[in-house]
Amino acid sequence: DVEIVESGGGSVQPGGSLRLSCAASGVTFDDYVMGWFRQAPGKAREGVSCISAGEGITFYGDSMKGRFTISVDNAKNTVYLQMDGMKPEDTAVYYCAALARENGPCGGQVFYTLEYDYWGQGTVVTVSS
Repeated sequence: DVEIVESGGGSVQPGGSLRLSCAASGVTFDDYVMGWFRQAPGKAREGVSCISAGEGITFYGDSMKGRFTISVDNAKNTVYLQMDGMKPEDTAVYYCAALARENGPCGGQVFYTLEYDYWGQGTVVTVSS
């Protein structure tokens, strides 16, 4: 069975940093694209970033480029999202998700349609002074 568990959310001031973790069991990063998504209050869920570790590919949503960094630790089967230069508009529930590589590439249409195969429960991030 696949299980995805996010952690690392919390409150941070504007300009600050947070690192989110996504522990994934039942998937191998060579065979799955891992993605981070977020849903702000009253807004639709949107793609943040994805990584295809087996292909060495990463992708970021436009508003995250240059501020967020996605990475994996294969030994720990964990995906990280390092968020720097955070803004109040980054406030959201952040979700980690897995997509079998045969179902779509990292950064492809599924990044925008959110048609990932497995999802975690989310972790709350608040950016406020």
